[in-house]
Amino acid sequence: MNTKRREKLNSRPINRDSFFEEWPEGGLVAMKSPYDPLPSVRVENGLIVEMDGKSLEDFDSLELFIARYGIRTDRVTEAMKKPSREIAHMIVDINVSREEVLAITTAITPAKMLEVVNCLNPVEMMMGQMKMRVRKTPANQAHVTNVLDNPALLAADAAEAALRGFSEIETTCAVSRYAPFNAMAILVGGLSARPGVLTQCAMEESLEVKMGMRGLTSYAETVSLYGTEEAMDDGDDTVWSKAFLASAYASRGMKMRCTSGTGAEVLLGHSKNKSMLYLEILCVFLAKASGIQGVQNGSISCIGITTSVPKGFLAIAAENLTVSLLDLEVASGNDQTFTHSDIRRTAKLLMQMLPGTDFVTSGYSAVPNFDDVFAGSNTDCDDYDDFYIIQRDMQVDGGIEPIREDAAIAARNKGARACQAAFAELGLPAITDEEVEAATYAYSNEEMPKRNMSADLTAAHDFMAKGTTAADIALALHRGGFPDVAENIMNMMKQRVSGDCLQVSAILDDQMGVISGLNNRNNYQGPGTGYRLREERWEKLKTKDSALVPHLILEETGRDQYRTMRKGLSEGEYAEPGEADIVIGVSPAFANKSTGDEISKNHLRILEEIREAVLEEGLAVEVVKMYHTSDLTEIASLSARFSISGIGIGIQSNGRICINNKNKEVDEGIEAFYNMPLTAYSKYRKIGKQTADFVRGRPLEKCEESKPAGLTNYQLQMLRLSGEERQFINKNKKPCRLVFE
Repeated sequence: MNTKRREKLNSRPINRDSFFEEWPEGGLVAMKSPYDPLPSVRVENGLIVEMDGKSLEDFDSLELFIARYGIRTDRVTEAMKKPSREIAHMIVDINVSREEVLAITTAITPAKMLEVVNCLNPVEMMMGQMKMRVRKTPANQAHVTNVLDNPALLAADAAEAALRGFSEIETTCAVSRYAPFNAMAILVGGLSARPGVLTQCAMEESLEVKMGMRGLTSYAETVSLYGTEEAMDDGDDTVWSKAFLASAYASRGMKMRCTSGTGAEVLLGHSKNKSMLYLEILCVFLAKASGIQGVQNGSISCIGITTSVPKGFLAIAAENLTVSLLDLEVASGNDQTFTHSDIRRTAKLLMQMLPGTDFVTSGYSAVPNFDDVFAGSNTDCDDYDDFYIIQRDMQVDGGIEPIREDAAIAARNKGARACQAAFAELGLPAITDEEVEAATYAYSNEEMPKRNMSADLTAAHDFMAKGTTAADIALALHRGGFPDVAENIMNMMKQRVSGDCLQVSAILDDQMGVISGLNNRNNYQGPGTGYRLREERWEKLKTKDSALVPHLILEETGRDQYRTMRKGLSEGEYAEPGEADIVIGVSPAFANKSTGDEISKNHLRILEEIREAVLEEGLAVEVVKMYHTSDLTEIASLSARFSISGIGIGIQSNGRICINNKNKEVDEGIEAFYNMPLTAYSKYRKIGKQTADFVRGRPLEKCEESKPAGLTNYQLQMLRLSGEERQFINKNKKPCRLVFE
């Protein structure tokens, strides 16, 4: 039989997650397996002939590729002599520059890299990531999909994502033949909101290349790498074919990352008893050797495996850090759901969000997770406000910014209308006005009218067969009344020709200028250095439309300090002691018009509840307003002296209440209740009855403390009402009776 506490814990969301004991023989260990190789290297005639315990003739294809192209052989012998703990110290030491660290970490072997990152704890991982990411300015990437592959909704969601500041937008398809339309929809939608948004459509590699060549997409990141030769064979690939594909993208000015991540080899059954992190480090070295610009990692779709074993989060942070230690762009995951626990998914996110990475997520779902065809993200559109407030709370840049609702509506509408115009001019199946209207305000695909899928798929096939390009789309937009969007698309094509996006960790600003590891290189070396939120950016990130403005609240406070304003109460003569069994003393701002109609009504209701409860007990009660002080215990003590019984109740305008008697010291209240004016009125009635019982000689029962559900809003209300109290104090005015009309 369990305790009630254990039963409650068992029902918590965290206990719906799966967890495993470590199993090194099956590769189910996060960071350090007894089967991982030990670091070693030997160089002859400028070539590595021994690496991590293997000689050249025993290298498999991955090891051979890394030894030939992935390690600085001119420095490897000396770098490998440096103790791993010393290298780890360099990573977190603010007195050691990023360049000094890279001189070592780009010249060590995979096993040595594993040993180095295993020296670091979570905070040190984040310190290292803050210093070692390529681009100084962090950014973010969005998923924009829907299970209907509806182009109008895709364009609207892409436009909103672009407006929110995502530097890259990624889509995929529920039905693969929709790919060219999905790519076109987010291209048009994203660039209708602002220039400089990079887009991609994650599909089978040959189709991705075709769409990229035609300008429908501007980057790629779903070229998968694996950490064992057997896993590569399963994908019918070699590291040389991956490198060739990277060259094909680069030849057309498209930036490219590969995708890898801890856990993949375990799922494929080819872990070879190695730790997940070691195999992922091999993948990152392969990316470096292939000339690929960066890596999307962070366990990605295999995150459930990595996070099921001890140190899973740490392994993910380590694989992200490894990318940066090899001077590559890192898109640091956070793009897959993996837990039922909100606390756990937030903890995972913070390890990348706080230090900042090149892309904090490689897919923040800009749509509800059930519409995210990538199987759902760690964060989705329902989490925007939470994400923004974390940025605001910690003065940290997570790569996106809050927007006004009217701006979101306008952007969504423009994106959908631009897509409608492009479809019309290109002779594609019509996007109706009804679809545009629905997409403008839709939460998900469920609000969208159904399209003729057969007609769409036929048209998508013809679209590709005709060789339609981004230039054709731009011309269609120009003819259709969207010249600015057409210009943004053509400028994106110009960027492709210039090749500037091939700079490491490149993104584009609103003027289509490149921000990369060349002109925006990370220079963090301790407090006051590196990326800092400047005034304009900080003003955006700290914006919260619903936030109260304290000085405006106080400015709106009425200045009539001596008159109660609610109908039902009027001010009588000055109070004298000994005319009622119980006296209720209220503070200076209680029931004044400055508190607002709703609060004033609540104040009146509070008095009515207490008064009626006392009268029901057959006792006389009156209300006295104190003007000279807002101190709760003093109000209660003075009320007690005015009463026949010597018992009084004090109430502040913020709802706090205290019972006292005249035999107590002023600052020694019998009981205080931390309520607010909007709490349950029954509590105040109970307080009235308890006070009457106390007068009759019964002991005063402790009343439970009431804590409102919206604690922050309660505190803001307290701030407002407490501010008003100070303004209404008049030390020269005597207490006055309040008369119920």
